[in-house]
Amino acid sequence: MQHERVVRIAVALIAFLALDAQAALPRAVGRAFLDAGIRLDHVAIVVQETTKPRPLFAYDANRARSPASVMKLVTTFAALEILRPGYRWRTKAYLGGPLVDGELRGDLILKGDGDPKITVEQWQAFIDDLYAKGVHAIDGRLVLDRSRFALPPYDPAAFDGAPDKPYNVGPDALLVNFKSLKVTLAPDGNAGAISLRADPPLDAVALHAPAPSDGACGHGEGASPRVEDRGDRADILFAAPYPRSCGEREWWVAALDHPHYVHAMFASFFRAIGGRFDGSYAEGRAPQTPPFAVLESPPLADIVRDVNKRSNNVMARQLFLTLAAATSPLPATPEKAQHAVMRWMHARKLAMPGLVIENGSGLSRRERTSAIGMNRLLIAADRSDVREEFERSLAVAALDGTVEHRFRDDAVAGQAQLKTGTLEGVRAIAGYVTDARGRRFTVVAIVNDANAARARPALDYLVSWVYANAGSWDPARQR
Repeated sequence: MQHERVVRIAVALIAFLALDAQAALPRAVGRAFLDAGIRLDHVAIVVQETTKPRPLFAYDANRARSPASVMKLVTTFAALEILRPGYRWRTKAYLGGPLVDGELRGDLILKGDGDPKITVEQWQAFIDDLYAKGVHAIDGRLVLDRSRFALPPYDPAAFDGAPDKPYNVGPDALLVNFKSLKVTLAPDGNAGAISLRADPPLDAVALHAPAPSDGACGHGEGASPRVEDRGDRADILFAAPYPRSCGEREWWVAALDHPHYVHAMFASFFRAIGGRFDGSYAEGRAPQTPPFAVLESPPLADIVRDVNKRSNNVMARQLFLTLAAATSPLPATPEKAQHAVMRWMHARKLAMPGLVIENGSGLSRRERTSAIGMNRLLIAADRSDVREEFERSLAVAALDGTVEHRFRDDAVAGQAQLKTGTLEGVRAIAGYVTDARGRRFTVVAIVNDANAARARPALDYLVSWVYANAGSWDPARQR
């Protein structure tokens, strides 16, 4: 046992002494990763003052690695420059027959535009608008035009075996509410049972509350929801009793496929406002006429903030496909989106060695980039006319997004705008740090290691080190 410990220390020391061969990575930064149990040959780091032509230091920066959700920086910066910050998506409604005394004698046709974020509130407003314009009853079907995107078959369980998780929802030209429901369990004090509700409530989704239990609330919470998809409807069930001591708990789940979800959302909301609709749904094409009603999205500048601050995968994928829709003949495909990004990079002479972009979200085992490439992207964004919109999309250390609960007792709080990345075996961070003297630095760090889950303290230390030390650091002093 003692021998093994000596060997491990020796290996770590050799790796540590080898730092000087890699552009003088600061010893304290290298030590932080070693202390976390991360092999240094599984780490890539670049730090650069944005006004300088070359990095302050770059460690193993040219090797292509999995960046996880840091890949969203490529998609969002490309979108801001190609589509422009004011770009909006428009979901359109058409009447497939005459409107007589409030009754549509025919189909209602909805044409998707690839909107990344149709919320419950926006959907309600869309339905209200239809009703206010005189559609009070529909005697036909709901026809869905989803032809803007042409997508390969998608298995939400393929990535990690969790098809009910909203982060695994696939893209669609008519995406509504991320195809998800908020499920809430709560002990009913009066009846002694467990109440179960879903938001939004959908007639096509049946809820089956678990039996109550008087046991202690353990780490497994006694119960968790699972979705059984039955095609045109779904059941949400719980495999175990739910301890009353757990109190109220919430989960987000994905249910139904895209067309059945949209149909269920339309039927539920239209009936709730007083409308009459009992029809089925069908796939079809919208007519080449002016629409009856339009649901307009917020501007792209708002959308990219949700994509990056909240690291929303399906929004990133919608945005990625929109790049294809805006630059190539329809329908948009992932391949056309890949070409759109590559053409944009070539036009602005942005070199990202090793870049492989599959869906633009980072939720992929194929996507790759190098730390030096990601750093070049950050430098280019800092000098772009969309700099302000791009920077505002990043999570602010200790204040919001995916780093809201990090750096809270650190001087760098509020002084770093960051994008994080997390997958099994991957941890990454990239963004900007402004030090106390107003000097601005890029920071990129990518860890691909079996122990990557332990890398967060080292990544946070790197960000803090840049704030405190990058402005005065001299690699010659540590030799």
